[in-house]
Amino acid sequence: VQLQASGGGKVQAGGSLRLSCAASARTFEAYVMGWFRQAPEKEREFVAAISGRGGARCYADSVKGRFTISRDNAKNTVYLQMNSLKPEDTAVYYCAADFGGSGDYTSESVYEYWGQGTQVTVSS
Repeated sequence: VQLQASGGGKVQAGGSLRLSCAASARTFEAYVMGWFRQAPEKEREFVAAISGRGGARCYADSVKGRFTISRDNAKNTVYLQMNSLKPEDTAVYYCAADFGGSGDYTSESVYEYWGQGTQVTVSS
């Protein structure tokens, strides 16, 4: 499975961005999809995850109420809508895929496939 993330960029605090992650998977619906991020000199951290059919979602406390994860299985794409962005949201954002749907989706170790990352920079 190959994942291609896009949509990153530079935005002022309070602004919005939408990230996309296109997957090459033939059975995209079978994959739980997640977003993680890594800020400079920090470890990669969980942002959000969504179940195969989109019925279940979870978020990191730091982004609840501001970010929304969604997916379009017909397009093999998962999205991360980011609103009310803060400077502390600055990071490289990665999408990830887990086949089969089991485990702790906030943990990196669950995901078998990773995209290349897209940079998000929020200025104050």
